[in-house]
Amino acid sequence: MKPKIVLVAPADAQEIAREMAPADVEVKITSPSSPTYAGALADAEYLVGFVDMLVNDALYRAAPKLKLIQLLSAGYDRADIPAARRAGVPIANNGGANSIAVSEHALMLMLAASRRLIWQHANVVAGRWRGNDAPRVHELFGKTLGIIGLGTIGKKTARLAKAFGMPIQYYDIARLTEDAEDALGVRFRLFREILRSSDIVSLHVPLNASTEHMIGAAELAEMKPSAILINTSRGPVVDEKALHEALANGRLAGA
Repeated sequence: MKPKIVLVAPADAQEIAREMAPADVEVKITSPSSPTYAGALADAEYLVGFVDMLVNDALYRAAPKLKLIQLLSAGYDRADIPAARRAGVPIANNGGANSIAVSEHALMLMLAASRRLIWQHANVVAGRWRGNDAPRVHELFGKTLGIIGLGTIGKKTARLAKAFGMPIQYYDIARLTEDAEDALGVRFRLFREILRSSDIVSLHVPLNASTEHMIGAAELAEMKPSAILINTSRGPVVDEKALHEALANGRLAGA
């Protein structure tokens, strides 16, 4: 009997899956909105795809033969983890798959906020590029970057920021060894120290009970008024209302 895999993925990934699938496995490609989905789940042993939001008790009732759920995404905060524990079916994420893209994106946002890119672009489009009362713009060089969450993406962000000449400090619940810190060119600081002393704070943490709203009004109040907050992790890591108030009242330079 061939192992039965159900794949839920975008169209471009489906063709790749067909090409890569070994001959000794049976792959069924479907979507939650397809009439074939329920039938495919009935004898599925492995569920693969962007399916974290589908993980709940109903899924396990519909797929009693499941042995593993393999996510194509890095995050599994939308999955019902207690339901998975009740069913005894492990969930594997795809950590690091988009780490280059996200770390590059983080640097792009730092540059865009520091150089007031959107404001500059709007002025040029409107024909206002001379004699403007321009706000101050800043170089990244020499600015202290505080990274909160030094996993795969956080480390890649640190390497890119190092090329811009930024001193880098970090906070993570698992501190690197001194040799590893030296090799990466980073220094450990406590969470509050990162907030108080960084010119740019970049968030790279998963979303869970301990990180939801980890940046709120109290944390924003500890940051420099000239500081910039970058969040390329999940949105609810930051209290959006508190962030809006800090920006509107000039207590934070950008986000």
